[in-house]
Amino acid sequence: MTVLDCIKSRRSIRRFTDQPVPEELLELLLEAVRYAPSWGNTQCWEIVVVREQAPKEALAALLPPKNPATLAVPHAPLVIAICGATHKAGFYQGQPVTKFGDWLLYDLGLASQNLCLAAHSLGLGTVIVGAFDHDQAKAILHLPAGYEVVTLIPVGYPAQAPGAPKRRPVAEFNHSDFFRPR
Repeated sequence: MTVLDCIKSRRSIRRFTDQPVPEELLELLLEAVRYAPSWGNTQCWEIVVVREQAPKEALAALLPPKNPATLAVPHAPLVIAICGATHKAGFYQGQPVTKFGDWLLYDLGLASQNLCLAAHSLGLGTVIVGAFDHDQAKAILHLPAGYEVVTLIPVGYPAQAPGAPKRRPVAEFNHSDFFRPR
C-alpha cells in the first residue's frame, strides 16, 4: 500500500473485535510515533498504553454521552493516550516563539496521525477521541504537573468497515499565491 493509498483508505473505527493486538504490532505503532516530526525535534510526546478494563471504563465515562466513541474506548483491546510535556514545543529558552504559543497540539497531532496511519497499514483500526474531560483523564492516567493528555486513541482489529466521508474538492480550498475568498 502506498502512503497516499493508506491516507485515503484510513477510517475512524469505533467497533473492534475481541482479538488482542500483538505486542510486536504495538511496538511498530510506538515506532511510528517516535519518528513523527516535532518542533525543534523536541519530541514532547509521552504515551500511556491502557490495557486494563477498569481505567478504560473510567476514561470512557469522561466522554459526552452522545460521543460515538463512547463504546470504542472500553471495548478496544488498547487505548493509547497521547500526552505531552507543556512549554517544550514552540518554546526557546523558556519563551514561546510563535503567535500560537505552545506547539504541543500540533506535534501531538502529527504523532497521532503517524500512529493511526501505521495502525491502518497493519490491519488495525483507530479513532482519535478529543472530546472528554481532559483534567479527569490526566488524574486517571496519573500524569504529573507539566503534562497534558490530548487525545485517546482506541486501537484494535476493526469489526466494521465504514465508507468514506465526503471530502471537499481540492479546488475549494486551494489558493494560488494569495488567499482569495470564494
